[in-house]
Amino acid sequence: MVMATHFSFPFSYVVSEGSRGRGRIVPKLVRAVASGDSMAPAKSEESKVKLGGSDLKVTKLGIGVWSWGDNSYWNDFQWDDRKLKAAKGAFDTSLDNGIDFFDTAEVYGSKFSLGAISSETLLGRFIKERKERYPGAEVSVATKYAALPWRLGRESVITALKDSLGRLGLSSVDLYQLHWPGLWGNEGYLDGLGDAVEQGLVKAVGVSNYSEKRLRDAYERLKKRGIPLASNQVNYSLIYRAPEQTGVKAACDELGVTLIAYSPIAQGALTGKYTPENPPSGPRGRIYTREFLTKLQPLLNRIKQIGENYSKTPTQVALNWLVAQGNVIPIPGAKNAEQAKEFAGAIGWTLTDSEVTELRSLASEINPVVGFPVEYL
Repeated sequence: MVMATHFSFPFSYVVSEGSRGRGRIVPKLVRAVASGDSMAPAKSEESKVKLGGSDLKVTKLGIGVWSWGDNSYWNDFQWDDRKLKAAKGAFDTSLDNGIDFFDTAEVYGSKFSLGAISSETLLGRFIKERKERYPGAEVSVATKYAALPWRLGRESVITALKDSLGRLGLSSVDLYQLHWPGLWGNEGYLDGLGDAVEQGLVKAVGVSNYSEKRLRDAYERLKKRGIPLASNQVNYSLIYRAPEQTGVKAACDELGVTLIAYSPIAQGALTGKYTPENPPSGPRGRIYTREFLTKLQPLLNRIKQIGENYSKTPTQVALNWLVAQGNVIPIPGAKNAEQAKEFAGAIGWTLTDSEVTELRSLASEINPVVGFPVEYL
């Protein structure tokens, strides 16, 4: 198994190695007038779900913005005005299509990770511009704390959060997460999350890349303060089901913690865009090799066939498969408007039980290749 990091750092970890109908109902998008003569989409409560045991409600699918401002893993090692404009298009199109939940992190695009511009800064800029056009626009923001070895104590969490708020241009965020477990000091980090809630800086708190044991420990520590652990963000897709195998998914379901799935289309491998003759560029090409893509073709062919029955793309089928697992919110990364619109079409319909089972069976014949090392700590 080959593993690679989820966050952009100047290096990569590499380790060898109920009944569902077949309905195709898509909810009609209701549009409400914002100030001025423009139209902005209004989202019904049915299009949102509660995040864990918190009071926060978010859309059933979110958008990951790791690639925004990054030039160390994504974007072929370069960031320019064209890509900036494309990212802005992804943001606006997501909102236009009823998706208003965006996930970022302090390390995305940061100088620390050799990025061009902070993803938080870009997201904050886009939000400001959107609200200038639509004063009533709603945007739910999730960001993450980097558990770096030199950061100690609960105070470091609050300090980092306030720095993130400054970059975002916000007074609070909807969800604040610990990006990965620290080498030490994790109890202090969790206490910092609790402090953030009590200080009104966040609506809900979560963790990311937490194993079953770490998840349970975090849940219990926050519970003592009457604060629910809302989410655990982990790598989860049709071809990477480690959360099921390690007990993380079952623990999330048991505790009422929402599983937020990053890399839900396996960094593009499940879209059908890449083939043995056309592998992805950059670092992903070393993960999704020609050999792996050859083994993936039978599954991709079946995904495409199923999608044709619903007038859906392979990407939309792969994302819908995750939603069908229950208690899962996928957050695919959108780099442009076209991708954002496609992602929005992944919800509002449901695969049948037999299709979900068949895809799982086909995927089980493929050895997974992408993970995150701390999942196994």
